[in-house]
Amino acid sequence: MPFQYPNAYRDEAVVDDYHGQKIPDPYSWLEDPDSEKTQAFVNAQNQLTLPFLEECPVREVFKERMTELYDYPKYSCPFKRGERYFHFYNTGLQNQSVLYVQDNLDAEPRVFLDPNTFSDDGTVALRGYAFSEDGEYLAYGTSASGSDWVEIHFLRVDGAVALEDQLDRVKFSCMSWTHDGKGLFYNSYPEQEGKSDGTETSTNLNQKLYYHVLGTPQSQDVLCAEFPDEPKWMSGAEVSDDGRYVLLSIREGCDPVNRLWYCDLNTLPDGITGLLPWVKLIDNFDAEYEYVTNEDTVFTFKTNLDAPRYRLINVDFADPAPSQWKELLPQHDKDVIVFATCSYSTLLFVCYLHDVKNVLKMYQLASGEELKTFPLEVGSIVGFTGRKKDSEIFYYFTSFLSPAIIYHCDLTKDPLQPHVFREVTVKGFNTAEYQTTQVFYPSKDGTQIPMFIVHKKGIQLDGSHPAFLYGYGGFNISITPSYSVSRLIFVRHLGGVLAVANIRGGGEYGETWHKGGMLGNKQNCFTDFQCAAEYLIKEGYSSPKKLTINGGSNGGLLVAACVNQRPDLFGCAVAQVGVMDMLKFHKFTIGHAWTTDFGCSEIKDQFDWLIKYSPLHNIHIPEGEGVQYPAVLLLTGDHDDRVVPLHSLKYIATLQHAIGRWPSQSNPLFIYVDTKSGHGAGKPTTKVIQEVADTYAFIARCLDLSWIN
Repeated sequence: MPFQYPNAYRDEAVVDDYHGQKIPDPYSWLEDPDSEKTQAFVNAQNQLTLPFLEECPVREVFKERMTELYDYPKYSCPFKRGERYFHFYNTGLQNQSVLYVQDNLDAEPRVFLDPNTFSDDGTVALRGYAFSEDGEYLAYGTSASGSDWVEIHFLRVDGAVALEDQLDRVKFSCMSWTHDGKGLFYNSYPEQEGKSDGTETSTNLNQKLYYHVLGTPQSQDVLCAEFPDEPKWMSGAEVSDDGRYVLLSIREGCDPVNRLWYCDLNTLPDGITGLLPWVKLIDNFDAEYEYVTNEDTVFTFKTNLDAPRYRLINVDFADPAPSQWKELLPQHDKDVIVFATCSYSTLLFVCYLHDVKNVLKMYQLASGEELKTFPLEVGSIVGFTGRKKDSEIFYYFTSFLSPAIIYHCDLTKDPLQPHVFREVTVKGFNTAEYQTTQVFYPSKDGTQIPMFIVHKKGIQLDGSHPAFLYGYGGFNISITPSYSVSRLIFVRHLGGVLAVANIRGGGEYGETWHKGGMLGNKQNCFTDFQCAAEYLIKEGYSSPKKLTINGGSNGGLLVAACVNQRPDLFGCAVAQVGVMDMLKFHKFTIGHAWTTDFGCSEIKDQFDWLIKYSPLHNIHIPEGEGVQYPAVLLLTGDHDDRVVPLHSLKYIATLQHAIGRWPSQSNPLFIYVDTKSGHGAGKPTTKVIQEVADTYAFIARCLDLSWIN
């Protein structure tokens, strides 16, 4: 045996009964993150993994190169609040980006809020913010060590004066001010037994909507909506552009469907004093309704009602019968509406996804008449600012080879001409030497799946290159082109090919594409991904022994399921914060919300799908001459309260027990559990750099790759 894996206790007495089927769960003790046994297990695993990573010759040189190339300025789109402009800026290697303020676009920016002062090591991050309508107050959330738990704090903008108000027990929350500037709507969870620091696994139920009045203690906040009969429901409030209405969007899980209730604030003579008299405009979960804007009582919504690729409709609250709804923008033949927003009072900006590439168009709000298409290269719009009251917009473009171009467009000018407001280039990397291509390959059932491939120009397609194949495939999330320094270092200095497969389960072609990879169709995600690997091999980009697969969260599930199903196809697999126990995921933190995508083992026919692919329950000795499991690295964080670490711990314990002791398995099966680290949001730059150095060092060592200067 090449590796001496920690000897983990197996409790053979733990057997669960699912619809008459007995399923052993010998590592269920790892579900308690606080037990000494679990902590000893985590320490033993880290003590095995870290020396292996430290001995990787590429680790330090990768970290140095990453530190050097990642040290470029990072900006957000500017946005206007009141009379001031704000934007986020990171000089390059700051742990957290800093919020700056300017009196006008030509004025010198001043530091307004610096999240790097929240903690010494950068592990306390900004998580959400909202300015009052007049721009005079700011509410902002902070989260520690990557946890989803948030504390909301308040500042007076003039002089950046901190206020005493603080809101706790906040998670998955809206932040929406009433236009009088008196207070804001937010969500919180009731007090619960035990701790709430992001290391607990207790389930999150009974979220409530509150209204906080500035200058009062949280204990006096007004309860505005609760759902005692529906503990899984979660809501978000949004105040309309004109300040008259508050809209309540209610969701039960992660499906793109919601109920829509509203309250006319003008009908409250004494203001917000208790549960609001909600009008239930949409009181089912048949479709999604997302507020765009309103003109008096006529509301514009983006919806997937009878439109899997989305359309825009107008609903008059004075005559709200569905028979009276009017279509403003019909569903496109092929393209998906990503977002729609109103600027300069009458202009509608709509971003589409066309074969996984963004297109930005402008329409007349009143008539839906198309006015303009904004020119864009192949890539993604990852930022857009400009509200109904603003007379300008900013939008942020990125791609695999371009980190950032921020455009500005003055909407008062005729003709409209967007210009480059900021363009960021990265030193030490000549983009002209690389190319991005998009291919369409067939999955097993003939469905054409898009995939982006990035590599150095002029490479020989002889199967000799290491490839890095990334996928996600779930929750209606589209994986569009994005800039990644670490992946480009892999391409440049390890001679690699980067591939991003847009498998089913995502939102790349709307709700039909999502449904094609969820619930009973989940196997399509894994098959699509395996066919991507086969395409890269067949076309000569790589070979099985040089192919790495990677994904995080639902993508971690993807990687582990594919490793179990086709160990012969990959040389290396890196699964980050993955969902590995498909029979029990719904019992921890917010896992119950994912049953809309995965199903639930408590329902017999859904159990039958889940047991077939659940990574934890499908580990077995591979068949075939010379076939073993690829090198596996699992990464998770001790404060991940989204996908709790027990998933990765149980999976690695099972993998090492079943495969690690098998004489033919020479590839390593490792896990690394990071401390003060969560699901990914708010991760400080130092941790980001270390994680990619560890990841690519592991890949390089396992696939025997040399550094190319």
